[in-house]
Order: sequence, then C-alpha cells, then structure tokens
Amino acid sequence: MCGIVGIIGKNSPDILSKMNDLQAHRGPDDEGTYLDDVNKVSMAMRRLAIIDLAYGKQPMTDTTGNYTIVFNGEIFNSPALRLKLQNKGYNFLTNNSDTEVLLTLYQDMSEQMLSELNGMFAFVIYDKRKKIVFGARDRVGIKPLYYAQKGGTFSFASELKSLLALDDVSKDIDLQSLYHYVSLQFVPSPDSIFKDIKKLPAGHFFVYSIDSKRLDIKRYWQLNVTTIEDRTESQWLEIVREKLKAAIKRWTLSDVPLACSLSGGLDSSSIVAYLSETGVSNLHTYSFGFTGQGEMELDELPLAAMVAKRFNTIHHEITIDSEKLIEDIETMVWHLDEPYGGGLPSWYVYKVISNDVKVCLTGTGGDELFGNYGKYLIYERGALYRHLKFLKESGGISPLRHIRDSLNYPTGHFYHKYFSDAVKDSVVFGSGVPQVEKTEMLIETLCKASGTKNVRNGAAYIDFQLQLPEEFLLVTDRFSMAHSLEARVPFLDHELIETVFKISPEIRTGGGDMKSFLKKMVKNVLPQEVITGRKRGFVLPLDVWMRNKLKPLLHQYLSPEYIKKQGIFSVKLYNKIVAPHIAGKANFTHQIWTLLMFQLWHKKFYNNHY
Repeated sequence: MCGIVGIIGKNSPDILSKMNDLQAHRGPDDEGTYLDDVNKVSMAMRRLAIIDLAYGKQPMTDTTGNYTIVFNGEIFNSPALRLKLQNKGYNFLTNNSDTEVLLTLYQDMSEQMLSELNGMFAFVIYDKRKKIVFGARDRVGIKPLYYAQKGGTFSFASELKSLLALDDVSKDIDLQSLYHYVSLQFVPSPDSIFKDIKKLPAGHFFVYSIDSKRLDIKRYWQLNVTTIEDRTESQWLEIVREKLKAAIKRWTLSDVPLACSLSGGLDSSSIVAYLSETGVSNLHTYSFGFTGQGEMELDELPLAAMVAKRFNTIHHEITIDSEKLIEDIETMVWHLDEPYGGGLPSWYVYKVISNDVKVCLTGTGGDELFGNYGKYLIYERGALYRHLKFLKESGGISPLRHIRDSLNYPTGHFYHKYFSDAVKDSVVFGSGVPQVEKTEMLIETLCKASGTKNVRNGAAYIDFQLQLPEEFLLVTDRFSMAHSLEARVPFLDHELIETVFKISPEIRTGGGDMKSFLKKMVKNVLPQEVITGRKRGFVLPLDVWMRNKLKPLLHQYLSPEYIKKQGIFSVKLYNKIVAPHIAGKANFTHQIWTLLMFQLWHKKFYNNHY
C-alpha cells in the first residue's frame, strides 16, 4: 500500500517532495522519485511494503525505460497474471511484485488491462513512447485518486492535501459539493470540496496527453443490476458461499501477517469464520466499544468476543469515551481530507491494529451487497405497500417491480435522512443558496442510470455510486492509512459482486429480514446470537454525546456569531436547528453533527479562528 503523487508539465522537485511528505503516513517503509526533464514528468511515492518486500520499490521503470509506474493498492490475482504473461514470453526481474505485473500487463494490453485486474488500486503509468500518462482507479473506489489541471500542468495524488501544496491550486470551496454534502454527509465524485481539485470516479481511467494537454476520462466498469439469472435460493446460497470463500482467500495475499476488524456483526464475523477455514493461525481480531453511560446499546463487544472464542482468535477489545474523541477529532478531520459527517470509531480500531500488523480485513461492503440498510423499505410499507399488494393480489405487477411507472417514487428519500433540498434552500443557506444542481436530481439521475425499475436494485446501484465509495471506503482508506495500515474489503471482490447481483432482489435482500440471505449462508458457522442479533452499526453514540460532552463544540462553531463571521451558512440555521436541539425541544442530532464536522474541517483546512 502506498501514497502516490505526480506533476506533468513542469519539474518542481521541491514541490513534489512536499506533496509526497504530506502523505508520508501512507508509506513509512520507503520512498522514491522519478524525473523526466525532457517531457517534464515527475512522480513520487511513499511505500508500505506488503508484497515483495525487497524488490517492490517504486517508482518502477521497465528495462526499456519506456514505462514507469506509481501504484497504490494490491492486485490479488497477480500470481496468475504473472504466469499468464510469462507464458507469452515476458520476463520479470522481481520475485512476486504486483507492481511489475501491472507494468508488464500495460505493455501487453494497454488500457484493456483493467478488465484483467482483481484487487484494490489507484495507479498512474507514464508511457514515454506515446507521451501520455495513463491512470486508473479500482472498480468500486477502494483506493483514492485526486487530480488537478491548472496552468498547463496536470497533477495527481492519493490524498487531496498533497494537491493543496501546489501554488496554482486554490482553496475556493465548490458550492455544488458543499450543497450535496449537507444532505449526504460526504462529497460525491467527480468533484471534491475544492473547485480546482477533482476525484477520478470509481471504475474509471484517464489518459492525459503531454503534448496536447488533453485529459480524457472513461468508465471501464459499472455495477450491473439488470441481468438476473434464474436459480433457486439453495443454488445461490452454495454459489455465493464459495465465491465469498474464494474472495477471502484471494484477499489474504501478503508477505506480512494480517488481522481482522471484528464488529460482532454478520459481515466481519463471516470473514473471520471463513478465514479460519483457510488454515490461518494466530489470527488477531479487534473490536470496539464504548465506556460511558447510555452508550452500551451500540456496543457489540460481547458478540465479537463470542465469535473470537468460537474461532480461537487472539482477541483485543478497544473502548473510548467522548473526551478521547474530542482530543483526536481535529487529527481525524485532517486525515479525512474532505468534510465527512459519518461515524468515526474505526479510527481507534485501526490505530490499535497498526501496533501489531500492517494488514487487516474488514466487513465493509456486506450491507451494500445484501441489504442496503433497508433504504427501499419506505416504498414497500404503508400506503405504497398496500397499493402494490393489491396489484399483486389482483394479478398485476410484482410488489418489487415497476414502482416508478406506477407511483413515481421520490428517489431522493434514499439519502435525505439529514437535510432535504427544501430545508437547505430555506434554512441552511437562506437567501445565499447557491445556484446548483439539487441533490434530489443527482439521486434521480443515478436511479435512471441504473437501468432498473426495481427499487431494491435501484437502491443498491445508488449505494455503489455514492455512499460506498464516497463515505465508507473513503473513511476506511483515510483512517487505516493514517496509521500506516492496509485495510482490505473482500466483500468487494468484483467477482463476488458480479455474482451477487445476478440474484433476483427478492432472494438477495430477503423478505422482512433484509439480510436473511447472508444469514442463511453463514448460519452453520456462526453463533446463533450473531445470526439473530440486532444490527447496531459501527457508529458513535451521538445522541448522548451531543447533549453533554460535545455541547461546547456546538456553542463554539455553530453559534450565530461564528456563522455570521464565517459567511457560508444562514444564521437561520442556528435559530431553526441548533437552538431547538440544545434546548431539548427537538432532536436534530444527525443534522447538527453533519454541520459541526464541516465547521471543524473548515477550521482545519483554512486555519480560521473567528
């Protein structure tokens, strides 16, 4: 795992070094630089050595000198790809470097190489012969890649903060991104929170011409939720079980020991269970809990301990309270790069894990594959459910199909747990509301792009475009790499994903129990308490904290005086949202947390003290 940076169009060794140093946490084991003075191409990297410890150094150039790569991630099918390339006559200098496999595969297949890769990656290859720079990001966005095109130069980096080191990149906030953030708690690609910086979307690649300075971006993969195969549930259970086992085994490729983050929920527990079948010994597992009064209902330590005992892992329990979070929150905000209003507990899990190992497996992605957090349930209950039930009983449509045609459901509700566009326009921004695309329209566009009229598959497609890459995978990458730890997510193996979404949504998401399929799949290997346990979520007890220990931060960063001097939000925000919450007249916990995290981000990146 690494951090990569580059500047094309001018050679500035000092700036390049500064960019690289800003992400030193991503790779404390080694660093390297490549400079081409003729074509003005400079690239650098920081390395966390996981595979081929001795010979996997970067930037890596082939023997001809025509191709140079910087690479962040792991290619889990690299042994098979290496053998395939050797059979074609290619020779390798390293023993098992997946970086060299990427470089050789590009020589063999050019852009088409991406279809061959199984893994998590963001890489950039300089092709001296064609005078182009080719870069790509993995299918679901596990690894990040930011870029900026300003003043005749093209620059890229694993983390946004590295691009801010460039003199011609401004800190002007992208108001469209801010508008979306207030509703979503994250900034959707391809934009970032800054006008001058963009994100390469998941499943995309770019080609930048050094001579013409033209940047072309293309999609090479997207989730298919429309091709359904007709199999019984029992057949699918066996198929998916074997696919998950294969993914877990594939994603353990490493020359260093690994561990597991264990929440006590279905997803991470399943990984520990199937990982134990591979014969791994002395597996360390790590779980997180809370210590304060009123916080225990979110605690999964007992269930995690039960799983650890079942599979004889070396188990570690981590607990925190709100005082510790307040101490660390500014550091978290710095590592997140962009405003983020979700949960933060994984920071502490990764921090402790990194003291013991360099690699950990997590259960991220299981919810997006099988349940989507029940976001579709609003369309299957109440009047809507009764309407669809009537249609089904009267010989009409299935209750899970053609919902848009029959009722024109408002897809924006998938994500408007926080602020709707109407509230943003009237309260959050007031008369200063920016002229931007509405967040409901963004979600509506994604819904149409899914190609399905099935609300369950539509919700899944939207999750894979928005919340998964831009929230859950963002925080997984930033918080793990902040502690020089590689976090792997085998549920997001693309072969597993593509198999799961061939299952009819009625089977994939179950009936009244949204994860019943996964529960049936693992019922014979996990403790019954885990199968039947209520999903708590890996979140903070904000309702408790917001009304006591975090209250001083609300008074500091969301007061009318602060809001007015900052000049971004309307003071109505305090009167309509913050004040009623503080007074106990309303519960706006999630909305206020979203705003507070933006304020802390703004302070950290602008160093303003109002």
